Amino acid sequence: MRFETVPMPSTVRARPRDLRGYPVPAITPWDGDEPQFALTDYDRSADCARLRRCSVCDTLMPPGPVWRVVGASESAAIAEALTAGRPYRNLAPTLEGPGHRACMLYASMVCPYLARPNARRGLSAQRPDELTGHVVRGAVRGATGAVVGFGDYEFAVTGTQVLFRFLDVVEFLPHDTSDAHLEELRTELAARDRPGEPGDQPR
Repeated sequence: MRFETVPMPSTVRARPRDLRGYPVPAITPWDGDEPQFALTDYDRSADCARLRRCSVCDTLMPPGPVWRVVGASESAAIAEALTAGRPYRNLAPTLEGPGHRACMLYASMVCPYLARPNARRGLSAQRPDELTGHVVRGAVRGATGAVVGFGDYEFAVTGTQVLFRFLDVVEFLPHDTSDAHLEELRTELAARDRPGEPGDQPR
């Protein structure tokens, strides 16, 4: 579906845009006036990790669960663990940081790589890495992705990378095409707008 038709969290709406109008995530580096969507900015990612800021909208994530979007292999591993009643923990670290539930639902629907099973990473993506195989240039996302909630995250800032591990699956929302999450996103945004709810403004 077209990104213009996807409801946008207000904190995402405040992000800078590229020439097409796409909001640029907090951890995306720029080359002059051009955001490099296939890359991750080391300093921005480290700041988000240390300050518990959303990797999409760059506002504070409150204590409690965090979310991320996963590809086919990790989605299948989580589904298998949940079906077997086993705990799941991603022992292989990832470069991709966490975010708010609404931000990750939104990202899963508007990012071409995340939204479609036959989409490929751009050729400008980071070099292949045995720790983070999902960011290999030209890699296909795979049949079933998912938006996943985790109880918390841990991170390590090395000299060259910011690596994340995620603990305790608390929500698992698989998808073939991510427009399956449209009603979840609408419900999440409506809940944020209700009086007495914390809202999606920076805290």
